[in-house]
Amino acid sequence: MTSLQSPELSTTPDIDLATRLKAGRDQIITELRTRIIGQEAVIEQVLTALFAGGNCLIVGVPGLAKTLLIHTIAQALDLKFSRIQFTPDLMPSDITGTDLIQEDPTTGRRQMVFMPGPIFANVVLADEINRTPPKTQSALLEAMQEHRVTIQGRTYTLEEPFFVFATQNPIELEGTYPLPEAQLDRFMFEIVIDYLDEDQEVEVVQTTTSIAGAGPRRAVSASDLIAFQQLVRKVPVSDAVARYAVTLARMSRPTSKDAPDFIKKWVAYGTSVRAAQYLILGGKARALMNGRYHVGFEDVRALAGPVMRHRIITNFNAQSERVTTDQLIEQLVRTVPTPRSGM
Repeated sequence: MTSLQSPELSTTPDIDLATRLKAGRDQIITELRTRIIGQEAVIEQVLTALFAGGNCLIVGVPGLAKTLLIHTIAQALDLKFSRIQFTPDLMPSDITGTDLIQEDPTTGRRQMVFMPGPIFANVVLADEINRTPPKTQSALLEAMQEHRVTIQGRTYTLEEPFFVFATQNPIELEGTYPLPEAQLDRFMFEIVIDYLDEDQEVEVVQTTTSIAGAGPRRAVSASDLIAFQQLVRKVPVSDAVARYAVTLARMSRPTSKDAPDFIKKWVAYGTSVRAAQYLILGGKARALMNGRYHVGFEDVRALAGPVMRHRIITNFNAQSERVTTDQLIEQLVRTVPTPRSGM
């Protein structure tokens, strides 16, 4: 066990809300199981990001239910869902919206009227985000960070809760545009979705080739989700756990004097400060989802992969030796000692 600060979730309303959060998490998973088979780790990471209020990049080959997962979650939360299919000819205004000239039927006068784009939703799925040029990709930056968009000098606030889930196909590189590092850093997690095992794949085939059952029911309301996100930020974190997260982030940087030799050998750029922030924020959400009112070292370690894998840029040596970022993160977690003061 870690040593804890005085609990901040000490009031009855907070404790009741924490209980509702865990129950909501369990209910969302129950509803997801009406359509999604397997992928327990993926679902857990997506829900962690939802309760923490973060955006996700989901990477996987076609046919692994990436789109279905996000759409089903939006239905289970009864949120407005919008899907944007990213293509090479997609323009920023196709995402954010644009001003159109319309004629007032009563006065006959023409005026500019703003037509909102698909970004004006609660859950936005940016499908195959790397198929559109950086200029269009950047249309999401302000929305992801500030939850607002600026068009023709006017700023529009997006309705809360607001999430961006982007998908990316790792096997098709021709005709794609790598996401700029600044945009990658805006994603709380990069979640890797992989093939199911044989029994689960058989279940998928049997389920999807028979008569479809009822869709998911609403498990958590939008107002509840916003309250959960606010509660997550109240979860206390000991100084030892916070320093552990910061140490993981700092030791991933080859320029750090304390960086391990394998980081200096294989990494060109390490993680930003956001990595440590998201390790702790995600740890808070994960703790509440598991019925705990404090963040432990195990929460930070469990989230190191999805938080750090898209923030570490490997160099030519790593690429030539086929060393992956996941391998580096696993080795880093094994290398960084758990602070004794937190035990």
